[in-house]
Amino acid sequence: MAERPTRKKTQVNTARVVRVERLTPHMTRVVLGGETLSGLDCGQYTDHYIKLLFDPGADARPEPYDLDAIRRDLPRDQWPVTRTYTVRRWDPAALELTVDFVVHGDEGLAGPWALAARPGERVRFLGPGGAYAPDPAAGWHLLAGDESALPAIAAALERLPHDARAHVFLEVADRAERQPLTVPDGTELTWLYRDGRRVGDLLVEAVRALPRPAGRMHGFVHGEAGMVKELRRYLRLECGVPREELSASGYWRLGHDEEGWRATKKDWNARIEAEQDAPQTAAA
Repeated sequence: MAERPTRKKTQVNTARVVRVERLTPHMTRVVLGGETLSGLDCGQYTDHYIKLLFDPGADARPEPYDLDAIRRDLPRDQWPVTRTYTVRRWDPAALELTVDFVVHGDEGLAGPWALAARPGERVRFLGPGGAYAPDPAAGWHLLAGDESALPAIAAALERLPHDARAHVFLEVADRAERQPLTVPDGTELTWLYRDGRRVGDLLVEAVRALPRPAGRMHGFVHGEAGMVKELRRYLRLECGVPREELSASGYWRLGHDEEGWRATKKDWNARIEAEQDAPQTAAA
C-alpha cells in the first residue's frame, strides 16, 4: 500500500515592528524587521503579499509557534485570524519589510492594529506570495487600482524601466490621500478623487476613456471586486487583451469582510473567467 504523502509544514514567519509612519489620513506604514527575516523569499514580484496572523492567544502558545497544530487541535473559533496585505517594499540588506495599511478609524482589525503598533512588537505572518511584475518587454503598461492596490502599483512603478510607456490610474477617497510616488519619464500618472462617489466608478470611466497606445499591453488591475470585474470584461472582451497579459483580481468586495470575500472569491473569479473567456473560445 502506497504511503500517503507528508503534508508540508506551514511556514510561519516572525518579525518585530521597527517603526510606524502615518502617510496620509487613511494610510499607515508599518516596517517589520529582524534577523528572523533572513532568507525571506521576497522581491521577485511587485504584488507580493503576506497574511498577517492576529492571534489573541499567541502569548500562551508554546514555542515554536505551530499553526498546523493549532488548526488541528483547537476549534475554529480559537484559530488566528488572517488579514492579507501587499508588501510595499522589501530591503534584504536591512532585513526590513514595509507594509502599508488602509485605515478607517476603529473599523476592521488590521487598520486599528497598525495605528496602535509600537516598535518591538512581535508580528507573525504567512508568505509572501505573489505573481505579477511588469514585463520590461511590453509595448506599454496599464496599472489601475484603488487604495488597496496602491502599494503594489507603487512597487511596480519603481520596477518599470526608465523609458517605459505606462498609464497609471489611482483612485483614492480625496486629495488628502495622495502620496509622492516614483514615476518613470514615460509614465502618465492620474490621481482620481472619489469625493463621495462609489468606489471604482472613476477607475472604470478613466480606463474606458483612455485611447489605447500601439503595442502589446501588460496590465495590472486590482482593488474592489466589482470594479475589477468591469475592467476585466472591458479589457478582455472589448479590447482583446490576452488573459496572460492581464493581472486582474479583487482584493476586496463592497459589503464583505475578508472572511466573507475569501469564502466566495474562488467561485466569483471562476464564474467571471468562464463568462469572459467563453465568447473568445467559441470564436476560435
